[in-house]
Amino acid sequence: MNNIEVFLNASTFAVAGASQDRSKYGNKVFRAIVASGRTVYPLNPKATEVEGDPAFASIANLPVVPESLSIVTPPHITCEVIQQAIAAGVKNIWMQPGAEDSKGSQAARDAGLNVIDDGSCILVLLSIERSSK
Repeated sequence: MNNIEVFLNASTFAVAGASQDRSKYGNKVFRAIVASGRTVYPLNPKATEVEGDPAFASIANLPVVPESLSIVTPPHITCEVIQQAIAAGVKNIWMQPGAEDSKGSQAARDAGLNVIDDGSCILVLLSIERSSK
């Protein structure tokens, strides 16, 4: 399996930067993962809910450690989120386009995580997955 297949085959997901604003990519990524039938938790320290689901301030506040984490945050926040993910035991990280942080990527790789930071977009992959079913 390639890095993306490993990420998508996880049993639990979280989206860092999940937004209440439906026009924001954090919201779109969260909705796409929900629509794919996967278990996903929204991470947003300023929101109490996203799309009707309870939002969590950080990975440490989640009821479970997600296997896969999609990051849709500004790069200066991405690095902090990656440190939280490493500490929590997340296995897979996918930085969505614009969220990439080279120091965070390297730290995640050094910690043995599966890292996707090549500009690939989960929204594209999930739409392809949906259309092939």
